[in-house]
Amino acid sequence: MNISASPAAGAATAALTAPTGQPASAPLTRVALAYIDQHFDLYLRFGEPARIVRLDRWRRSAVFLPNAVLCRVRWQANDYGTIRWQLMVMQACTPLDAAQRIPGVRPGARLLLHAEGENQVRAVLERIDAIEALGIAPVAVSPAYWRTLANRLAARLPLPEYTAERHAAWLTGRAQP
Repeated sequence: MNISASPAAGAATAALTAPTGQPASAPLTRVALAYIDQHFDLYLRFGEPARIVRLDRWRRSAVFLPNAVLCRVRWQANDYGTIRWQLMVMQACTPLDAAQRIPGVRPGARLLLHAEGENQVRAVLERIDAIEALGIAPVAVSPAYWRTLANRLAARLPLPEYTAERHAAWLTGRAQP
């Protein structure tokens, strides 16, 4: 059977092509997403994919342009309850940038925050909700804030708030040459 004739192969090939309006040479980051009812959920909490490719009933692939910030959450359960909570905030890279290998992220990304376990994931989700309550899109938040949040989680210190003043300072600093 010809591999290119299968619908899954066609969807995978579409994921490799640049989104409309982007040059064909644009380096893309592909993030695997999946859902199996009551057992497994790998989804985006925030992020603006250039394209989402549906591979089959349970799997999708989100395609991101360089420097896009996204948050992927992994929840896994067995017959006895939840066995894994994981949250990662990452930034898509170009091929020349240093990137970490992350399962399900091709070719890799810059990991800004990694939370493991129910308590850490819930704490980060609360911070994301607070940022959205300020009217700020989480993708526009300073990467330094996500790194600070990750370091505070690792050190078991109180988590910092992201304020409108901090966001304005980030935007001002980014706009200056």
